[in-house]
Amino acid sequence: MKLLVDACVWSLSLRRRATAHITPAEQKVIFALKEAIGDRRVAIIGPIRQEILSGIRDRARLAKVRELLDPFRDEEIASADYIQAARMFNTCQDHGVGCGPIDMLLCAVAARLQCDILTCDQGLRRCADVLKTAGL
Repeated sequence: MKLLVDACVWSLSLRRRATAHITPAEQKVIFALKEAIGDRRVAIIGPIRQEILSGIRDRARLAKVRELLDPFRDEEIASADYIQAARMFNTCQDHGVGCGPIDMLLCAVAARLQCDILTCDQGLRRCADVLKTAGL
């Protein structure tokens, strides 16, 4: 099964931090990403790619990160995904849980592809819980 990877996971795994500063929860997420890459189950959508690359001002670093992401092709985003993302956003809002539009688009694509999302974003996890309970 494919695994859609959120920008926060990519950012965490691409950072050059000392291992001592990575929490056990972060280590677990990084391991899950590496395992999924090894199994060729990783998927990405264009807006997540853009989010990862945005803010990298050093051109050499930008080129390096872009090169690291090149093997992962963007999943197609259909018009219906945007509509479903809006429905999901509204459902989460109705339950007092907020998420950004990219997070909701990630959820909509994951639902259509019937795949999981790998994230370390607690807000996105709360949204995913609401959507699961709502049957979306």
